[in-house]
Amino acid sequence: MTERAPMTTEELRLRRELAAVYRLVAHFRMTDLIFTHISARLPGPEQHFLINPYGLLFEEITASNLVKIDLDGNAVEEGPHPVNPAGFVIHSAVHAAREDAHCVLHTHTRAGCAVAAQQGGLLPLNQMSMEFHNRLGHHDYEGVALNLDERRRLVEDLGGHPAMLLRNHGLLTVGQTPGQAFLRMYYLEQACQIQTTAQAAGAPLILPPEDVCELAARQLTGEEHGGDLQDDQAYELAWAALLRLAARIAPDHTD
Repeated sequence: MTERAPMTTEELRLRRELAAVYRLVAHFRMTDLIFTHISARLPGPEQHFLINPYGLLFEEITASNLVKIDLDGNAVEEGPHPVNPAGFVIHSAVHAAREDAHCVLHTHTRAGCAVAAQQGGLLPLNQMSMEFHNRLGHHDYEGVALNLDERRRLVEDLGGHPAMLLRNHGLLTVGQTPGQAFLRMYYLEQACQIQTTAQAAGAPLILPPEDVCELAARQLTGEEHGGDLQDDQAYELAWAALLRLAARIAPDHTD
């Protein structure tokens, strides 16, 4: 390991955005104590990434205490915090295989784990789930993700999808930015919560026709153009609002 090098403007921006995502995940109750991770690729040819220091709660993450690691999960700069290489197994596989996966977010929420344990997986029950209709990978449980040879199968199961159900395990989203990965996880989590709530009610469930589900998916992912109305600002406005929320609830995240 080397001493921490001077930080570029781009790295500082990315650290602050990633720290904001950690705080937002904590705020929306999607954490699992010190476990699960959110990683982000740093620009440059070195294949370096930022990840949470092992042992800190998500509500303790700041821009400066994020750890810089290599593709094997090893710290590349000296620092006071340990890292958990085993926790990066899933993330390293996705980062290495997907050039567009600049940020990888993984959760173990109650609703996410419940849906991941269902044979039918995520159902097209509501508009929030439609974003992932036919656009969700599925990976069978192979035990705790400690075996490096699982990475190939995980990447194959994710394919080009923006999100994945890790069966009997949890949820995973990727994004070109931390904000995109967070927004995808937020709505995937909401879809899972709605599904488990609807199932608990015990009444018969209504599923829209396949063509309607596919149309909604194309609309929500921006694949569908030519409708009467378009909203090209939704993502930027939502992420800006979330950054303002992070600044209010955790003003120290940028430290």
